[in-house]
Amino acid sequence: MMKNNSFVETDLNRAVEELDLELVTGESNKKIEGIYICDLLSNVIASASSGDIWLTVQGHLNILAVADLTDVAAVVVVEGNQPDQDTIERAKDKGITLLKSNKPAFELAVDLHYLGRN
Repeated sequence: MMKNNSFVETDLNRAVEELDLELVTGESNKKIEGIYICDLLSNVIASASSGDIWLTVQGHLNILAVADLTDVAAVVVVEGNQPDQDTIERAKDKGITLLKSNKPAFELAVDLHYLGRN
């Protein structure tokens, strides 16, 4: 688990464009207020903050319940993993912003951190 408390708020649209993120569902016209990296759902529930962008390798339905509960700005499935089709359909229904990236979580987090500083 990794939480970045020195993150400078940035636009998700900008991150999608500049960091080669693929928007799967939802809207990208929102602010990212922090970065949270974790694959253990109970830790995400306990520690992710509203407005965070959550980076995970998981793509199953349970990530949507956690995203909804924590009110994260977006979920990014990293390392080239694919969200399940059921996950994509439910994310659309719930209005949850779901993205994909081929980058490892740490590399993407570093890129997001510097994006907010430039």
